[in-house]
Amino acid sequence: MSPTRFKVCCIGGPDEASLAIRYGASAIGLVSAMPSGPGVIGEELIRRIAASTPPAVSTFLLTSLTDPAAIAEQHRRCATTAIQLVDRMEASACEELRAARPGVRLVQVVHVTGPAALGEAVEAARYADALLLDSGRPDLAVKELGGTGRVHDWAVSRAIREAVEIPVFLAGGLGPRNVAEAVRAVEPYAVDVCSGVRTGGRLDEDKLARFAAALA
Repeated sequence: MSPTRFKVCCIGGPDEASLAIRYGASAIGLVSAMPSGPGVIGEELIRRIAASTPPAVSTFLLTSLTDPAAIAEQHRRCATTAIQLVDRMEASACEELRAARPGVRLVQVVHVTGPAALGEAVEAARYADALLLDSGRPDLAVKELGGTGRVHDWAVSRAIREAVEIPVFLAGGLGPRNVAEAVRAVEPYAVDVCSGVRTGGRLDEDKLARFAAALA
């Protein structure tokens, strides 16, 4: 079996991007303004990192915006290869966004807070190019839309992965100690990691190396 693909999120600068790529990341996540959570960087820095990333590595703009025109304009400024929609989007809004930014992959985040996430994921799979299953709480007054470090119910994630025909990324509390177990449980297209390979908010080379080795 080939190693499971992985995406390193919350990239803080060109040095972290280079480190993630050196250890085999097939994608990096660049976090724009969020209501809460780690890893937020400015749009100018996002654009600079995206522009210097090798073409074989995907760059994801994480956006908490839900207005398609505003997302399209933000993406024009940032110029990543994919847009990660961390909040719920209506199908019609995503169709409008796709028309405004043709050729850009749309990755819809589904926060697995319980069994109801299955229906939400199946609906999202109608318009998205991929799903990313995370452990946020979009229902809170101050929304949690990622980077929580919490593990969710992988049985629900497995059910989602089996129910949809588009790639599924698994996120939420993954790290060197549990990522192999997560892959066995869900069999995702790829995994996504932020806090699990960081120490004091910075990308930790030792943790990253152990994470990559666990996926080999």
